[in-house]
Amino acid sequence: MKTIQFRDFIILQRGFDLPKHSRDEGEYPVIAATGIHGSHSEFKVNPPGVVTGRSGSLGEVVFVERPYWPLNTTLWVKDFKENQPRYVYYFLKTLDLKRFNSGAGVPTLNRNHLDTLIVKIHDKQSQQKIATILSTYDDLIENNLRRIKILEEMAQTLYREWFVKFRFPGHQKVKMVDSPLGKIPEGWEAKRLGDIAEDMRRGVKPSEVPPDTPYIGLEHLPRKSIALSQWGFAGDVQSTKFEFKRGEILFGKIRPYFHKVGFAPIDGICSSDTIVIADKDHKWYPLLLCCVSSEDFVAHTTQTSKGTKMPRADWEVLTKYPVPVPPPSLLTNFNSFLENKLGLIENLIFRNRNLRQTRDLLLPKLISGELDVSELGIKTTDERLQD
Repeated sequence: MKTIQFRDFIILQRGFDLPKHSRDEGEYPVIAATGIHGSHSEFKVNPPGVVTGRSGSLGEVVFVERPYWPLNTTLWVKDFKENQPRYVYYFLKTLDLKRFNSGAGVPTLNRNHLDTLIVKIHDKQSQQKIATILSTYDDLIENNLRRIKILEEMAQTLYREWFVKFRFPGHQKVKMVDSPLGKIPEGWEAKRLGDIAEDMRRGVKPSEVPPDTPYIGLEHLPRKSIALSQWGFAGDVQSTKFEFKRGEILFGKIRPYFHKVGFAPIDGICSSDTIVIADKDHKWYPLLLCCVSSEDFVAHTTQTSKGTKMPRADWEVLTKYPVPVPPPSLLTNFNSFLENKLGLIENLIFRNRNLRQTRDLLLPKLISGELDVSELGIKTTDERLQD
């Protein structure tokens, strides 16, 4: 390893302005201080790209494999100086960038403050080996995320077909009849959300539970995914929270248009800005989960939320949301399909957590040189491509 100044390692450049209304269409990812935030029809930088937060949020580092647009709240690597891009990405993830904050009110990272930082860098071959080791974990994680997305889409597709469009097996032979919810298939029940679900408001103080109790805040809830795979711990938070049980549904009620809804794979506590939804009878659980995580329900929640600057979902209003319930035999078939998919999703959640933990354990040891890779017979990405 060689010791050099940061300015001799890479060169960072401030990102570019882009109005918010231009960040919702196009094929090129828009990178903000906290990660990908929308897309645009044009790009500013060719891949590979490494981007980190410059203003508002510090510490997040993103690797980009497509042409992209880094916002002015970021710093992007303008010159890798012949260093392996993925190695640069992993190297930056080991730096405590927050300690270079130079902002009084808004956290700000001044790239000039990094220039004289003394860093130890591997030779090019070792960089490639380290990048290969760590990216193997990231590739497995990404593959599992794709599998989760497919499973989620399968679940939502079946829900829409059977419960929204009423195109369930044998629907051609079933006539539509009037109900309080409008036209529904004969033999179905006209229920509302409050008939099959309840809001579990079990208040608890973090100090009253073991410090390693999982804590899920709004920041841990992914957008448009029911797979909750990240959480913190009760020992790191304060103020009253809500208790949740495994399988219960967490719905982020602040700015519901963010579409943060998922099922809990563990017991724990969550932000009081979360609605903890439980079924009143387990036979309704798959239907309940698909309903409250659907685009239609989230749109309804957004339209009926209260407040302008910080709109909040109102559970009492949501209890009136229409939920047509099919006959027991049809519900059993739906549940069987969904429970299988949810089991697979939960399994993939814990696989990814294990992969992340192993990667994060290796990352600082590899970058610091504590683990020597020089003698390891690892085929780098370039060598595999040559084969």
